[in-house]
Amino acid sequence: MPRVSDDRLAARRREILDGARHCFAEYGYDGATVKRLEEATGLSRGAIFHHFKDKEALFLALAREDAERMAEVASHEGLVQVMRDILARPKDFDWLSTRLEIVRKIRTDPGFREAWEAQSADREAATLARLERKRRAGSLRKDVPPEVLVTYLDVILDGLVTRLASGQSTDDLHAVLDLVEASVRVPAGE
Repeated sequence: MPRVSDDRLAARRREILDGARHCFAEYGYDGATVKRLEEATGLSRGAIFHHFKDKEALFLALAREDAERMAEVASHEGLVQVMRDILARPKDFDWLSTRLEIVRKIRTDPGFREAWEAQSADREAATLARLERKRRAGSLRKDVPPEVLVTYLDVILDGLVTRLASGQSTDDLHAVLDLVEASVRVPAGE
């Protein structure tokens, strides 16, 4: 039997992730049935689940990719820049519209909650590390602990994703993000 190259396996995995991302964006987590995942990827269930244990593992792989990408941006440019990137390229993040379903699943499925929290940890750690660097540099307010600021920024991110998922206007969100950025910095003149 011929052996499939690592490059071909990686390419197939990428095809599956790209198709699944679009499927989750269009149908939501629950609506992304195996049949729809097959249609979106152009592959059989055997091919899909050769690379991923199940639908949840596939979904969490997408979440992990985004968390890693967000952590990279957050560590260098901040979580607000992550949000600006989402606004600038909403199609790259449209599968996040599943967020409301995910909240329900996090609440009712302890195993899923644990996996979701694990994939979110890198982004949170990168954000916290950046905030601590900014605090040491004197540009971050000192009256609020960095951990509280991370929670604050996460709440804003959740609101942004919810607003995008519900199809509400994003016209004023750049100004909102300017306000958020100003709220975590040391006020001018201090």
